Amino acid sequence: MSMSMSSSMDPPPSGLPISTSYPERMSTSATYPDDVNKPAAMLVTSNPTSANVSNQGPVGGIPPPFRSSTQNRQYPTPNSLPSCLPTSASAPSIPAAAAASGSQNGDSARLLRSPQSKIETLKNWSISTYKCTKQLMFEKLGKTSRTVDTELESRIENLRDIKRRYLQVLGLSRAFTSHFYHVIQTQQALAEVFSDLAQKSPELQQEFLYNAETQRNLHKNGEILLSALNFFLSSVNTLCNKTIEDTILTIRQYENSRLEYDAYRSDLELMLQLPKSEASSAKIEEAQKNFNLYKISYEKLRDDVNIKLQFLDENRIKVMHKQLLLFHNAISAYFSGNQTALESTLKQFSIKVRTPNSSSPSWLEQ
Repeated sequence: MSMSMSSSMDPPPSGLPISTSYPERMSTSATYPDDVNKPAAMLVTSNPTSANVSNQGPVGGIPPPFRSSTQNRQYPTPNSLPSCLPTSASAPSIPAAAAASGSQNGDSARLLRSPQSKIETLKNWSISTYKCTKQLMFEKLGKTSRTVDTELESRIENLRDIKRRYLQVLGLSRAFTSHFYHVIQTQQALAEVFSDLAQKSPELQQEFLYNAETQRNLHKNGEILLSALNFFLSSVNTLCNKTIEDTILTIRQYENSRLEYDAYRSDLELMLQLPKSEASSAKIEEAQKNFNLYKISYEKLRDDVNIKLQFLDENRIKVMHKQLLLFHNAISAYFSGNQTALESTLKQFSIKVRTPNSSSPSWLEQ
């Protein structure tokens, strides 16, 4: 017991630092050098190792093994600010900010107006659709009248009948071309078989060679006729599915315009039957305005349909005259065995023979 008490009362060894009281440590660490108010840039760029920490004694009662090497580095006080603040280029001045806020207010106003215009457009479309649907139902039920252009309606019906018949010709011609393609492929196979049998059957070699040569000639002339048929199909397909279809699209627009015109005409006639008042006068004026707009559109599309029908008739007659002449001459020359007339027919219409195995010429050949 005496030994433990004596050891606790002994002074510490000379190698360890003597701890001081808290006020003494605070007074020691509160001494700041003269360069405390230097700018941060100068303090950061100064060499922190210039202060010889290893040669100094213990600072603030912290032993050297546990003292940081950056303890003597000086920093400015937290509340200190540099004498001149850099101006930011991204921060707008007051007039620029006011102009930006003004432009944003204009954009927001446009954004607020945009839904209103969309709602107004949807409202007008709904009213127009309702009136057109009502007019169409009343026409089918026979409860209202419709505007009829007798001459134009007959021309439109004639065009639709022509397209229907041309499509029938196009379908049958495709079937004929497909069957004929298989025929000439069979003839080519027969020519190869006859040639093989001529080599293996010396007693019938002459007869097999005759038949092989005949099938080769038929296959060759068949490819020429097939080129003419493909040209005929391409031209009739363009006429039916592009030229005539473009005119029929304009006719559909004309029919829709006619329906709208009749719907607003019936609406105007109904308004005129109402007793006269300020409210009815405003409605009649609005109905008259809409009626005039749809009347102008209807008359414009009617003139467009008349012009397109006229040009289409001229183009259709010219194209079909050329294609029917090609079809007749090619079919007649092939089945009569006139190879010279068949080749001259293709030259007359500038048709190149394309075999199934032929490839397109390279850019050097072109």
